[in-house]
Amino acid sequence: MKALIVTAEAFEDSELFVPKEALEKAGIQVDIATPEKGHQFQGKHGGKVLADLTLREVAVDDYDLLVLPGGKAPARLRHDEHAQRIAKAFFKAGKPVAAICHGPQILVSARLLEGRRATCYKGIAQELKDNGACYEDSPVVVDGKLVTAREPGDLPQFVQAMLKLVQG
Repeated sequence: MKALIVTAEAFEDSELFVPKEALEKAGIQVDIATPEKGHQFQGKHGGKVLADLTLREVAVDDYDLLVLPGGKAPARLRHDEHAQRIAKAFFKAGKPVAAICHGPQILVSARLLEGRRATCYKGIAQELKDNGACYEDSPVVVDGKLVTAREPGDLPQFVQAMLKLVQG
């Protein structure tokens, strides 16, 4: 089983590292895709990641789960054609997608949240509503194969829901 984390510069450190470590502990291989390969990306709090592949190189068929951490990275990625292609392909294939904090911005830009139940960081809640999502102010919202969470404080519930989706 393999998971893909899509991110860019200024990601929220805990929202990337906590799910990544939980997935790896569960025996799931995790790859990180970013706009550039070979470039070390830094989180808002100084954590660093090196991309395994570029967004352009991602073959969705190779992965079982998509994780979209928050921070400022989603705002940088939301209009990236490859990030949107990846999100759309996961939804079309019925594969689990986990987005936390600002992560759902990528799903909004890809027009994937209309009619879906979701949560996010309070500062972008109106954006989700304006784009047809059924916003819920809850730590975690699961709608089919989509799991969303509000903020780093919700990571324990987010990780639990994410693992449940991929492990059945």
